[in-house]
Amino acid sequence: MTEQGGPGVLRLVDLPDPVPGPGQVLIRVEAAAVNFSDVMRRRGDVYPVPTPSPFVPGAEVAGTVAALGEGVDNFEIGTPVFGTVGTDGSGGYAELALAYSGGLIPVPAGLELDAAAGIVVSGLAAAVILGEVARLSPGETVFVPAAAGGVGSYAVQIAKLMGAGTIIAGASTSAKRDIALQFGADHAVDYTAPGWTDQVLELTGGRGVDVALEMTGPAHLNETLKILAPFARLVVYGSVSGTVDGLDARALQPLLYDPAPSQILTGFNLGVWFEHRLPDAAAALERLVGWISTGQVTPPAVQALPLSAAAEAHRLLEDGVTTGKLVLKP
Repeated sequence: MTEQGGPGVLRLVDLPDPVPGPGQVLIRVEAAAVNFSDVMRRRGDVYPVPTPSPFVPGAEVAGTVAALGEGVDNFEIGTPVFGTVGTDGSGGYAELALAYSGGLIPVPAGLELDAAAGIVVSGLAAAVILGEVARLSPGETVFVPAAAGGVGSYAVQIAKLMGAGTIIAGASTSAKRDIALQFGADHAVDYTAPGWTDQVLELTGGRGVDVALEMTGPAHLNETLKILAPFARLVVYGSVSGTVDGLDARALQPLLYDPAPSQILTGFNLGVWFEHRLPDAAAALERLVGWISTGQVTPPAVQALPLSAAAEAHRLLEDGVTTGKLVLKP
């Protein structure tokens, strides 16, 4: 992309093959994950790091090692790997991509490369949110929105592994709610329908949930605040609808002042954990890969599109019509 805007700014072009520098690995990409952070950078949303022009989106890939830069001795050419690429989370929508060796992990036996492509951003986000940010305790009640999507499907399974007492999934269609229930949710509600907060409160005996996730946007956050129990933790990890509709200050009044039930509202960005708490993020990723390797966590189903359909992939993600994980295939 040479400018920011709608999905149409994404164009398939020929670029010179990248060459690995010291500490870098050149990856022949088999699958590039499509994440909402890619959409944010394409749209020009507020983002933690600059998005220069021209720009190749894509923060994570899976593929095989094609070449090694100076000083890299922990991989061999041909090794299947997955992980993050670039120095700023970019470059994955390509046939060849550069990554630092420390950001790559060998693909466990039996795991398809398409599924591996979405582990780091979606899976690790869910693991860190529940384990490190919300600090979910056994027996607690959890609300997971977009529970048939990338982060959501991981969050349902991880919450189950961590001993959640009740998992309430939010999904916009009956098919998506069925997927969430298959992943282990105890209940599923249409969190886009009027009165969904009443359903959640009824399912919790009027108490509310101990941990809630939110990724739709400020207008929906106003609603999610209504389902919190005393001492609940609400973690915001995205804004699919954008931030044009601002947060209603009146919705924060009971959270902060009346009656101030010791609830916590936290904004989450995985990149900040990589920058400031890398050991914690790395430990969480190691646990996640272990769960996947032993079958305790199943990666979401993959919807694969050709690399030339990157614009269509972004449209699908923004429209909320996908389930599982979108990947692009060069």
